[in-house]
Formats: sequence, C-alpha cells, structure tokens
Amino acid sequence: MLLHAIFFYLFAGVTVASAVMVIAARNPVHSVLFLILAFVNAAGLFVLMGAEFLAWILIIVYVGAVALLFLSVVMMLDVDFTALRRGVLSYLPVGVLIGAVLLVELLIIVGAWVVGPDVAKAITAPIPPPAQVSNTQALGLVLYTNYIYFFQTAGIILLVAMIGAIVLTLHHKPNVRRQIIAHQVARSKATAIEIVKVKSGQGLP
Repeated sequence: MLLHAIFFYLFAGVTVASAVMVIAARNPVHSVLFLILAFVNAAGLFVLMGAEFLAWILIIVYVGAVALLFLSVVMMLDVDFTALRRGVLSYLPVGVLIGAVLLVELLIIVGAWVVGPDVAKAITAPIPPPAQVSNTQALGLVLYTNYIYFFQTAGIILLVAMIGAIVLTLHHKPNVRRQIIAHQVARSKATAIEIVKVKSGQGLP
C-alpha cells in the first residue's frame, strides 16, 4: 500500500508540473515535449486505478499520434509566435471571464465534495466487477449509454477547437499565385483562349 501511494504522488506531481510547464514554456517545441510527459504520467495514474485500457489509449493515440503530430507541425511550420502574441492583451477580458467561470465551477465541485463526500459515488453508474466483463467492455457500457451525449458534445468541442487552430495559424503569403476553383469552373471560351491573327512574315509584338 505504501508503494502504491509513493507511485501515485510521483505520477501526480510530475503530471501537474508538466501541465504547468506546457503553459509556462516559451518554446512551443518544449511545450509539446512537456505535454507528452504529462500524458505518460497520466497513463501511469490510470494503471494504478486499474484502467489499463485508458492508459494504453493515452499512450498510443495521444502520445503516439496527436502529440507527435503537434510536434511535427510546430517544427515544420515557420510560425512567427512573436507576431501572434502582439495582440494577446486585447483578449485579456475574455480570458479573465473564462478563467473566472472555470474557477467558480471548481469551487462548486470542491464544495460539493466537502459537504457530501458520497456525492461522486451516488452519480456514478455501476460498473460490473472485472470478473464479469473486461476493462474495455465496462468502459464502453458506461461511456456509450449514460454519457453518450457528453461524449458527442466533447467530440464537437474538439472539432471546433481544431478548426479554430487551423484558422488562427493559416496565413496567406502575399505575391503568391493561388488556385481558385470557382474562377476555373466559371471560365468560358472568351476568357480561356485568345485568338490572334499574325500576318505572314511577322511575329507577335
């Protein structure tokens, strides 16, 4: 039991410290590396709780695909992060408002736990013991039945966040010829070709 507590505090401490460094690091590459470290330690916490499937999904999907994709995009795209931070103060009121809302939600959760420590157990759907179903099946029974709407809402939020990230980082360079499909489809014979009559013995001017 003592060894279990030691590993819990080790994984939890490194996870929190890595999450802080993801925000505090000035270099975006370092932020992604700290994010990978946070994912790995969070997977260790899942293993301690007996959720091996979630741990492997966190390693394979998030560390092996998403985080490395972030790292590749950050290293390949020549994004001027200094220019992106110039107008950050204009978003300060919105950021303060969102932070205040999140703080109130956390205080409500902590207050509810202090008032009634058994509240979390009361709202948790019963999961069959491991002897009856596997860890993966138990997770699916809960996630895709009682929490299906929350699961779909989380997917929509992630989709909107992905589109927003693409829009914020997409910058068109000037003096670059680009393909406009609508103009190509709308071309006619008059705009597509030009017939020039050249007299004999003379070339084009």
